[in-house]
Amino acid sequence: MAGATAAVPGLALGQAPKRKRVAFLGTEVRTHSHAQHFLDRLSLGYGWRGAWHEPRLDIASVYIDQFPEGDLARGRVKRYGLKLYPSIEAALTLGTGKLAVDGVVIIAEHGKYERTEMGQTLYPRYEWFKRCVKVFEDSGRSVPVFNDKHLSTTWERCAEMVADSKRLGFPFFAGSSLPVTRRMPSIDMPHNVPLKESVCVAYGGVDSYDIHALETAQCMSERRRGGEVGIRQVHALRGAKMWERLAKPEHADTRRLVVSAYTRSHNLPVEGGYYTGKITFDWARKTFPNSLAYFIEPLDGFRTTMVLTQIRDFNYAGLRADTGEIVSTQMYLPMPGHGSTTADFFHPLCRHIEDTVLTGKVPYPVERTLLTSGMTLAGVESLHRGQVPIKTPQMNVRYMVGPESTYWRD
Repeated sequence: MAGATAAVPGLALGQAPKRKRVAFLGTEVRTHSHAQHFLDRLSLGYGWRGAWHEPRLDIASVYIDQFPEGDLARGRVKRYGLKLYPSIEAALTLGTGKLAVDGVVIIAEHGKYERTEMGQTLYPRYEWFKRCVKVFEDSGRSVPVFNDKHLSTTWERCAEMVADSKRLGFPFFAGSSLPVTRRMPSIDMPHNVPLKESVCVAYGGVDSYDIHALETAQCMSERRRGGEVGIRQVHALRGAKMWERLAKPEHADTRRLVVSAYTRSHNLPVEGGYYTGKITFDWARKTFPNSLAYFIEPLDGFRTTMVLTQIRDFNYAGLRADTGEIVSTQMYLPMPGHGSTTADFFHPLCRHIEDTVLTGKVPYPVERTLLTSGMTLAGVESLHRGQVPIKTPQMNVRYMVGPESTYWRD
């Protein structure tokens, strides 16, 4: 019969399936904080494929750790008809003592937290994750978890988080918005090609934006023939030392890729309102003398170089070993400005959070973010110890993605 509701096991005829509910855990909600962006989209909806999409999940509970000057959390909770809970455990159990939600969203970014001697901000990602795991264990069941950005501030903690998800068998989705945002041009690295090297030229600070740049490169590098095999060493260099290393003959390919990545930028500098001229390696060295790089050596002879410099976008270039072709694109990160408080590159990430909770499947292996977290940790340590190479035998992490891994398209 036209218009009839299909039968769903356990539901009365015409009864809509029960919507899944998530616990939202955030460090602080203020203008432009990550928690503000995620909370708004998961409550109001977001743009997707040229249309506005209403949320496909409900936020069952909210836990916020800090309420700074300019706090938006209490107002958002009231506006969206949500409920604020006093603890992570209460948010996951809805006060019942047992897990009562279908997913957990951890946005532990921004806020006032202590820093390590290496300059890492001690966001409570690991601690919150472990409290969720304890609720799962006590309840005898677990649900999908999303963790924003890198996993934690030590390799041991990062690896333990991944091991917990494997042990309890719950989908663990983590990482940056960069791999899933729009790309210009709209391309991917062809699957299973003999890729020789990857470069990302981006901007921002250590232990903050470096994870974004590393995931920009890794989501392309992992598609190489043989997949990811793990990391042997990370070496961070600043300023003149970085440029001197890149100028060596053995880095001729890296220089080509750095230049290619710069050409994808929409934010190159001008002088007196005029274009500065031809983009070359010497131009980049002269124009951006205070840049920073992580030189990353995987176990298979592949190479990744991440450059943080004074531009305002994220640009990738990779070199194919079979054809000598450079594959390059910009991963679009339009920062809020000009009176706007939006950051629309969060739309795809929210889409994938919903998909993970609804389907129980992650868009890509959590091992990616385990490795990029480790690269970030090693880069920070390299700088702290005087720009020395850091051996990483613990990062012998292998994984592969399939040819259908095109999750970034919107």
